[in-house]
Amino acid sequence: MGTVTDYLAGIKAPNREVLERVVAIARELAPGVQEGTSYGMPALLLDGKGFVSVLETKKHLAMYPYSGQILPRIEGELDGFSWSPGTLRFSADNPVPDELVRRILELRLAEIGK
Repeated sequence: MGTVTDYLAGIKAPNREVLERVVAIARELAPGVQEGTSYGMPALLLDGKGFVSVLETKKHLAMYPYSGQILPRIEGELDGFSWSPGTLRFSADNPVPDELVRRILELRLAEIGK
């Protein structure tokens, strides 16, 4: 077990399943990720750098790609979601499509140099 796995285990369905899907895609794209923390959040790390974090808040679910550059670059693809440069907000009723999760994480991989 690790920080991300432990964190997700404490979240109730259906939010847990939605967040677990993002983590599964991240693990698929970057099989060498490790669990840890970044900016105080449970995170998947790649080469010691924050790759992605997913959290449940009182009002929404959130994905943090540890970059303020990615989401603004794909702003046109984020219709229907609330976002700021470092955070994509969604819900179990309106999850991020797998293709969009992949796009965000592939851009993050490119930033990290993978």
